[in-house]
Amino acid sequence: MIRVVVADDQALVRAGFSVLLRSADDIEVVGEAGDGLEAVAVATSERPDVILMDIRMPGTDGLEATRRITADERLVATKVLILTTFDLDEHVYEALRAGASGFLLKDTLPDDLLAAVRIVAAGQALLAPTVTRRLMEEFVRRPAATRTEPPIGLDTLTAREAEVLTAVARGLSNTEIADTLFMSPATAKTHVSRLLAKLHARDRAQLVMVAYEAGVVAPGVP
Repeated sequence: MIRVVVADDQALVRAGFSVLLRSADDIEVVGEAGDGLEAVAVATSERPDVILMDIRMPGTDGLEATRRITADERLVATKVLILTTFDLDEHVYEALRAGASGFLLKDTLPDDLLAAVRIVAAGQALLAPTVTRRLMEEFVRRPAATRTEPPIGLDTLTAREAEVLTAVARGLSNTEIADTLFMSPATAKTHVSRLLAKLHARDRAQLVMVAYEAGVVAPGVP
């Protein structure tokens, strides 16, 4: 059973998402929150598998709540799935940097939302690679984009692991990586797992962030 918390400042929105989630046999809504502080508190007490997190909430917003949740060692297994109205909201980019596992538009079709929760709960994390990549390219190419030091572990990657990291940043699935780099899907999965461990990344979304911010791939380059 996938345990989910819904965090949104609009009671009707929370209720709507909760009703939809409860309609699935494999999903249980274990809590709701109307602001960021409440989301952190509910996450700490319930230890959900997934939190649907709205960014724009009063007081402590979803961005700060995401930072606190992903920084809490007790919640290492909890995935944050961002809900937003705008697909190029710069705050979504910041949420991914803060440790969110992906994002969804609030007008996502019901079946797609349920599928997204299952995907994130399974640890696959990067829900929409092409859209997330577009976010990276949109904001990394801006002069004001924040640059970070190369992450610890980047210089320990083998040539093959660097190729796989580039493929992940391009939005390829494990199967697509296998086809592109002429390896088995199982080998591709193993390489991705090693990248997560070496780069101390929570999931594939964080690997994309590492690749772009460390300059492993460049925005707009095929």
